[in-house]
Amino acid sequence: MRPPAHVLEAFGVAAEPERLAGGRETAWRCGTLVLKPLDTSVEELEWQKALLEQLDCNGFRIARLLGVSDGWCAWEHVAGEHRERAWPDVIAVGERFHAALAGEQQPACLDRRTNHWAIGDRVAWGELPAEDFAHVKHVPRLIGALCPVDTARSQLVHGDLTGNVLFADGLPPAVIDFSPFWRPTGFASAVVVGDALLWEDADESLLGAVAHVDDFAQFLLRALIFRAVVDALFRAGQPWRPDGDDCFLAPVELACSLAG
Repeated sequence: MRPPAHVLEAFGVAAEPERLAGGRETAWRCGTLVLKPLDTSVEELEWQKALLEQLDCNGFRIARLLGVSDGWCAWEHVAGEHRERAWPDVIAVGERFHAALAGEQQPACLDRRTNHWAIGDRVAWGELPAEDFAHVKHVPRLIGALCPVDTARSQLVHGDLTGNVLFADGLPPAVIDFSPFWRPTGFASAVVVGDALLWEDADESLLGAVAHVDDFAQFLLRALIFRAVVDALFRAGQPWRPDGDDCFLAPVELACSLAG
């Protein structure tokens, strides 16, 4: 849906909106702004705005939230583009971003989320019953391979980095579309690896980029549970994918082998 005229006026937009590719294709560039329909609470967005305004950006840039109006939010447009197969760089940028977030407190608004991503995350971390998703292909096997990672400290992380780091010559990479979760940083890196294995034709060699992450196999299991549950929620009522068309099959096999 194109931003309506009254929203453009509220944000002082004079430029013609241009739909941006990627994600769910709901974002529109309007000159120096990017406008998106709200997909989270105003409470969470106001918290994000304050957080990002004071964040110390060392080795990365961020897109800051500029305002909210009538179901739309405006973000600062940052230069850069998605770079294919740059997963090790994305992981490294994420680690710098998470280092900057390390001292932040857990916001109460995250516990109030009920969207598909929040549900998938809670199932992956045992905060919702896995039995409710035992019908989802691969989830019982992934759950069965889990072991505790009690020594991993949780903090604010970006839980959807894979397509949300932009690269531009001469500039630090830019982190966009902050998707906050309260989890160990290794989980955020595992989501990048899982996404790359699932949808971007990565292979086992990518594991070298996370060789320094303790308990990585356990984080990868949880990342795949997260994605499998979210995928199932969006595909509710549809049949399982046959093995020949199942992007989860090989990554699940790899994760379980690493954990076993």
